[in-house]
Amino acid sequence: MSTTIAWFILVLAGLLEICWAIGLKYTEGFTKFYPTIFTLLTLAGSMYLLAKASNVLPIGTAYGVWVGIGALGAAVLGIFLFEESAGPMRIFFLVLLLISIIGLKLTAR
Repeated sequence: MSTTIAWFILVLAGLLEICWAIGLKYTEGFTKFYPTIFTLLTLAGSMYLLAKASNVLPIGTAYGVWVGIGALGAAVLGIFLFEESAGPMRIFFLVLLLISIIGLKLTAR
């Protein structure tokens, strides 16, 4: 697999991480059947794609980017879906997280 494909797979893994993280909120403690199935399937898919991408990419970079995409996406969706805080300091740190994700990509070998 090429490095470009590995990065594409890693981004998909990160997007699936956002799905399962947000899905957790809808499972209501794994008491809701369909949200639980969705959450478990996206969790498994996210882990599988992370594992595939880490065959080519350095694990520290792959894991950092994966977690970063998930955290950033979950935080942004939390603002829009669950009316979580969107204060200036929170936005500032989310921007720093985005910069960190980009930095990891740009400095990966």
